[in-house]
Amino acid sequence: MTKSRRLNQKFILLTVLMVFGLALFSGCATMTGKTAGETIDDASIVTKANAVIVKDQDAQYLKIDVSSTDGKVVLVGFIHDKSAEDRIVAKIREIKGVKSVQSNLKVEEKK
Repeated sequence: MTKSRRLNQKFILLTVLMVFGLALFSGCATMTGKTAGETIDDASIVTKANAVIVKDQDAQYLKIDVSSTDGKVVLVGFIHDKSAEDRIVAKIREIKGVKSVQSNLKVEEKK
């Protein structure tokens, strides 16, 4: 084998090792800094919170947006009365993985 060919093989081997090393140390984090598991957990929380809202008689026909980041749930929209809001917030707090619930719901005026 020639010296240049051996040097070329070493260069390719080192390059491959560096790529695998970077992949190993970068882990599963995305550009947002959240792992796939964290993203799935937040999506699961949002799905379960939406189910709580749909099942509630006072809120099922209202537009309530639910978002979750790192287990912190935020509710935005309208609700018929304060007692319905309190009931929904209490049920959402019981969902596994929820760390806090911030309600930005506004009481809708009855017409």
